[in-house]
Amino acid sequence: MHNKYRLEVVGKNVKRYLELLIDNNIMLYSIKINKNKLTILVDDNGYNDILKIKSSYKIKIVDIYGPKKVKNIIKKYNIFFISIIIGLLLIYVLSNIIFDIKIEHSKSEIREMILNDLRMYGIEKYHFKVNYNKKEEIINKILEKERDRIEWLEIENIGTKYIVSVEERIKNDIKEDNKTQHIIAKKNARILEIKAESGDIVVKKNDFVNKGDILISGFITKDETIKKKVKAIGTVYGEVWYQVDISVPKTYREIKYTNKQKKRIEIQFLNNKFLLFDFKPYKSYENRRKTLLKNKLLPIRISYCKVLETKIIEKRYTNDNKILEVGEEKLKTKLGVNDSIISKKILKKKEKNSKIEVEMFFKVKEDITDTLNIDNIDIEKIGDKNGAND
Repeated sequence: MHNKYRLEVVGKNVKRYLELLIDNNIMLYSIKINKNKLTILVDDNGYNDILKIKSSYKIKIVDIYGPKKVKNIIKKYNIFFISIIIGLLLIYVLSNIIFDIKIEHSKSEIREMILNDLRMYGIEKYHFKVNYNKKEEIINKILEKERDRIEWLEIENIGTKYIVSVEERIKNDIKEDNKTQHIIAKKNARILEIKAESGDIVVKKNDFVNKGDILISGFITKDETIKKKVKAIGTVYGEVWYQVDISVPKTYREIKYTNKQKKRIEIQFLNNKFLLFDFKPYKSYENRRKTLLKNKLLPIRISYCKVLETKIIEKRYTNDNKILEVGEEKLKTKLGVNDSIISKKILKKKEKNSKIEVEMFFKVKEDITDTLNIDNIDIEKIGDKNGAND
């Protein structure tokens, strides 16, 4: 690969110097004349031939392209690159040493037993990490050795730490859950869906219910008489109504991607970040990183980056859908993961100073399930009261 040199020639009548270069058969890749200044692009051979030509013109190298430029950069920043290489080697060594082993179990004797077993099989603080196959082999050996006390064991490597999760082999007496309860509404709603595993369903789809109303009863009745209590189990979804008030600026910023992108190596040291060989950075960009090397002990991180050029465009909130999106995001912070918005609309919108104040109405399909303990209710007394009323 050849080098190219951008040269700047200054003097009187630079056109005459250009003719001299042409007469000497020097290859010129680009030519630009501006008054008494001539800018040309030549290769290695052309540059060497120019040096042999004696003239009164002042010749200056403006820029170099090719391997020589890379060599100059390395030469200029050699201390920096040597520091980086030493730092990488140090990080590599330190990141492969275990500085802490944490045993996750409530009993100290179990923790001590596992720690001794790990030490016996080669896992110890301030020693190098073991590979995956060796780690699995050690796990199997410990499970075999402690089969009367240990049910399950896992060793997870996080940074320079091993976290060991262990489950003791204990014969637990399985106790039946005798708790009895109603399923009730935790808020006002219109019933949309009922999923019951046990208990009596006492509401229908499209019924309107208030907070505290029984939806699935824990009382099992026959011939209008309560025969027994059970634990009502189920999930009920209802249509719940929300009014959301927001205030947005009259304009918002929208980010658009151009078709330009480049790949770079990013080095982060403390809070400083810089891209290697990024001589013409984008004015606005998004950096998608993939960490190559990181260590908690040293404040340095090296990442492979895809740098996407972006353009920031300011737009007005003239579209109601965009305003509704803002309100929807605000509402979602109050909803559960299984809740969903059915419909939305703007009730009122007015401009005030530099902002737009908006009132919105949302219908939400929401889990309205709550429980009410009925252990202390005597069903015989309820039956006696019903009999007396008859």
